[in-house]
Amino acid sequence: MRLIKNTQLPEKPQYPGVEPSSGIDLEVLKSLRENWLNKFDWEKEQAYLNRFVNYFIKAQLTFESYILCSFKHFTATIEGLTIHFVHKISDDPDAIPLLLTHGWPGTFMEFLPVIDPLTQKAKTSTEKPVSFHVVVPSLPGIAFSTSPPGNWTLADTARVFNTLMTDVLGYDTFGVHGTSIGGFLAFTLYDTFNTTTRAAHFPVVPFYCSTSEEIAAREITLSPLEQFEHKRAMDWTYNGTSYVLMHIYKPNTIGLSLYDNPVGQLAWMGEKWIDWADVRAGECPSRLTHNEILRSISLYYLTDSFMPSVYMYAQDPELPFREGTYRRAHTDAPMLVSFFKYTVGFWPEDVLRMMGNLVMYRNHEFGGFFAGLENPPDLVDDLREIGTYWTG
Repeated sequence: MRLIKNTQLPEKPQYPGVEPSSGIDLEVLKSLRENWLNKFDWEKEQAYLNRFVNYFIKAQLTFESYILCSFKHFTATIEGLTIHFVHKISDDPDAIPLLLTHGWPGTFMEFLPVIDPLTQKAKTSTEKPVSFHVVVPSLPGIAFSTSPPGNWTLADTARVFNTLMTDVLGYDTFGVHGTSIGGFLAFTLYDTFNTTTRAAHFPVVPFYCSTSEEIAAREITLSPLEQFEHKRAMDWTYNGTSYVLMHIYKPNTIGLSLYDNPVGQLAWMGEKWIDWADVRAGECPSRLTHNEILRSISLYYLTDSFMPSVYMYAQDPELPFREGTYRRAHTDAPMLVSFFKYTVGFWPEDVLRMMGNLVMYRNHEFGGFFAGLENPPDLVDDLREIGTYWTG
């Protein structure tokens, strides 16, 4: 609180009229800082976070649990790392195991709104009743998962999460969904651990976004919504990826600069929460309020997660743009894709078919990069479609 209060910001913009691509707006940052100081319930939120910290117990391929906000939280020690995860078991004995993986700058909390609905049995578009056993881990180094060694890559995290689902939790097969880096992780599981990962749902894939020239060359016609999504993706590709270069090439510089600077972390990550989200954030069905942003960034700050989150990029420098050319995953498992209007990645349906066994492709008029918070009902409906194609 003291650091937030004592941080000095300019009284007025020193360069008024700059484009949004220049970064977070001064007035927006001031508003978030004001909310953090005067409206954010620090006592309530710190008690919430401290209960996580106080109850976690390490265990070697076994786990301890406690109940918090109706969800059971666990930790398991796998390959020397403590991995935190939420695990909600459906009452339905035929429920499908489903792994939800967050990315940057998110946390496991971005999936909390969808956990309960996914565990409830409901019908798919083909009238098939489906429910899920839901597992939501924290990436290594984020929140209550311990930091990995210096040579750690996304493939290592995929291996650990596969172990979590199979050896720790005892599921023979499972489906996966991921956002941001978590989406790239989901593709690695889908591609590499293809005997256990038997379905995957993506809002993002680990390839360069399709360019206008490529779309024209392939003679692909986009709908108005797809045109909007494609423009957003191109704007992000050309104007919004400088943070990636900083994370890859100067992780210590940015990590140490913001290490003990909560307002700095708020500016660095808060800009992404705002810029990558639907402009209607906070309007029903969105739960992405300023308080939700502050809660996530508080979790990063209070658990020293910022530096490890930056090093995820530096340790795996191909991570943000895994491959320049499309290739097909080594699996016949169903692949489902959903895009939400204000997200920052786009690939046409015909291009996605080159990457896997595409069985579902949907676009939504509401939502953005953080669909679990921005449009929980549509994300739940789309994830439920895994059950239509599930063979286990």
